[in-house]
Amino acid sequence: MCQKKPYYITTPIYYPSGNPHIGHCYTTVACDSIARYRRMQGYDVMFLTGTDEHGLKIEQKAAEKGVTPKEYVDEVVKTFKSLWNFMNVDYDRYIRTTDDYHIKTVQKIFKELYDKGYIYKGEYSGKYCTPCESFWTESQLVDGKCPDCGREVTEAKEEAYFFKMAPFADRIEKLLTETDYLQPKTRATELVNNFIKPGLEDLCVSRTSFKWGIPVTFDDKHVIYVWIDALSNYISALGFYNDAYNDFDKFWPADVHMVAKDIMRFHAIIWPAMLMALDLPLPKHLAVHGWITFNGQKMSKSLGNVVDPFVLGKRYGADAIRYHILREMALGADSSFSNEIMINRINSDLANGFGNLVSRTVAMVEKYFGGTLPTEREGGEFDDDLIATATALKSSVDDFIDKTQLNNALAEIFKVVSRANKYIDETAPWVIAKDETKKARLATVLYNLLETIRITATLLSAFMPTTMPKALEQIGACEKCATYENADKFGVLPLDVTVKKGEALFPRIDVEKEIEELNAIIKNNEKVDEKTEKLKEEIEGVAQIGIDDFCKVDLRVAEIKACEPIKKAKKLLKLTIFDGVKERTVASGIAKFYTPDDLIGRKIILVSNLKPAKLCGVESCGMILAATCGEEIKVIFVDDMEPGSKIS
Repeated sequence: MCQKKPYYITTPIYYPSGNPHIGHCYTTVACDSIARYRRMQGYDVMFLTGTDEHGLKIEQKAAEKGVTPKEYVDEVVKTFKSLWNFMNVDYDRYIRTTDDYHIKTVQKIFKELYDKGYIYKGEYSGKYCTPCESFWTESQLVDGKCPDCGREVTEAKEEAYFFKMAPFADRIEKLLTETDYLQPKTRATELVNNFIKPGLEDLCVSRTSFKWGIPVTFDDKHVIYVWIDALSNYISALGFYNDAYNDFDKFWPADVHMVAKDIMRFHAIIWPAMLMALDLPLPKHLAVHGWITFNGQKMSKSLGNVVDPFVLGKRYGADAIRYHILREMALGADSSFSNEIMINRINSDLANGFGNLVSRTVAMVEKYFGGTLPTEREGGEFDDDLIATATALKSSVDDFIDKTQLNNALAEIFKVVSRANKYIDETAPWVIAKDETKKARLATVLYNLLETIRITATLLSAFMPTTMPKALEQIGACEKCATYENADKFGVLPLDVTVKKGEALFPRIDVEKEIEELNAIIKNNEKVDEKTEKLKEEIEGVAQIGIDDFCKVDLRVAEIKACEPIKKAKKLLKLTIFDGVKERTVASGIAKFYTPDDLIGRKIILVSNLKPAKLCGVESCGMILAATCGEEIKVIFVDDMEPGSKIS
């Protein structure tokens, strides 16, 4: 038995800076589709993804939320893993840069590069973009801002270690210009002209201004800065310089790294330089794609479109979303997104195209033959062209998979789907069915359609892994029929194949109605955002107090013994409360929300050392804690605590 050929494909590790949107999905879904296709071809696939969890931005976000950086990234990682599961992403390994084995690898790599003389200590002074975690020279800025994200940069000056880039400049230029390492090749000129020709600057690889990172083993003031940490994941995940795994010799060098254009520079220049310094083989290919954009801007949840993949997937199915983003993105170019473009694509390709082909064919087999085809056959016009088109498909798809041009692979498949729908119109089975002497011809036409569906569904299963097995089941294709090996053969299904009608694979969407509903979702999201912004303003507008001031406030549990309305005061209730020592009276403005019966016997939190004040003739000795919830006021009850208990 021959051993399977290894195949290693990676996404970048994602920076867990918030909830994912549809723009996060492309790279991972694309790599998943390629990995599935390679497995179908018989490769031993390793598909890696993960999260990049260190850095100043994470430290800042965690502080804002009042949690540790690890607690913060743990929650975001749960969301990303949930998304990949929802989108049917079948990765083989998930790496986190907080994993112990990765930390061990990074520290060893840093020390080796230092011992070889490629890393030295110096001082950094220049421009820094916190969101991108990138240092820039003045000449690299665009209108004084970060050239990658367009945000403001800050002056930074601190002691740091640097990685020498100049020794690798010539080799990297040849890598980019004389090999097919970078795809598409047009990106190479941009990188050479912007970064290599002006002279590669040494790379800052440590920081002292924050602590959330991997410590430098021989200088604990420093943490290892993002790119040596992040880029090393591709080999640490295989067990390089750690004992967690033992796959490095098998899978390295990687067959494909796939990244978006904003991190192309790091993977096309810095990562090869690191590998050259370590005397390791370089990856075979770096595939660079554009952004999913909205109105020409990089996708963002704040740009007025429903871009939550959970929302879209629940409405249309994860496979439909996978198909849309893969079909729209040409390698190297941006892809414009709107809900209307997406719905029209689902309707045209999936509902009217593939889904209609399956439902029409299965329905005709059931109508004319009771669900099972007879074995007699009779050829005719148009058969050879359909068969030739279908059997040539696999070779074309293979070629585009090799080039990581998934949109072209899908376009080829749907050319065959269109050809099959046209074949129905050309042969007109409903006309043939009227002639009892043409049963063999009718069976041939329907069989040819079933075989074409089998071939296209088999190849599409890498891209739409949930829906295609349903299509194959409807046309009566067994598991052995729907294999890669049979995807360029015709006549694989049994001549007496039996179909099984099922639900519509891709129901047609009412565009106007759907856009109206999506717009309502957008407006609801905007209201939530407005509420969040208002709350943020309120919280940030509150004057800060010191711990000494806070300690002056005495909070105690108290029990409400009696309660009655206060005459001439519609909003006030007179509460008689027991604070654990004595009873006192408190006037509280909660009459609109509570009756005396709601309160008597309940235990509340009392500000016990508030100076007494007269309210509508009642001496109020304290204040009870309550929260404002929209238009309502809700008292905070602590019924399981004893009166007099101190809240601290």
